[in-house]
Amino acid sequence: MTAPSATARAALAAFLLAGPAIAGLAGHPLPAWASESPRFLTGMGDVPVMPGLAPAEEEPLVFDKPGGRIAQSVMAGRVDRKAVLAFYNQTMPQLGWKAAPQAAAAGTRFLRDGEELRLEFVEPGAAQAQASSRAGVTTVRFSLMPH
Repeated sequence: MTAPSATARAALAAFLLAGPAIAGLAGHPLPAWASESPRFLTGMGDVPVMPGLAPAEEEPLVFDKPGGRIAQSVMAGRVDRKAVLAFYNQTMPQLGWKAAPQAAAAGTRFLRDGEELRLEFVEPGAAQAQASSRAGVTTVRFSLMPH
């Protein structure tokens, strides 16, 4: 089986992200994010941004080298850690990514086309943990590198 093209993967990602909105047509109330257009992580092709997450940094790190891409982006939002894992564990395989053996309980890994995508949950420092504006915020670091 060949991997789907980038265009096909992007279209599938848009369809997957629209799923909750379509399901809402059956009379269930839609969450606020259901009307948002699908967003993707800068420099990482078709890696979708889970609704409810937003950039935690101004600019993501992106290097495109002959040996492969290296990209890193940090996203944060008032979403449950388990919901983040469930979203990406369901979505990424449908975009051609395969779950990799987990190196640590702190996150998850996916492999595709010679690349590795890592999702790591970032724990706030002591000063950040005390700040009330950060209470209940989940922060995720997305790292893409050659595998």
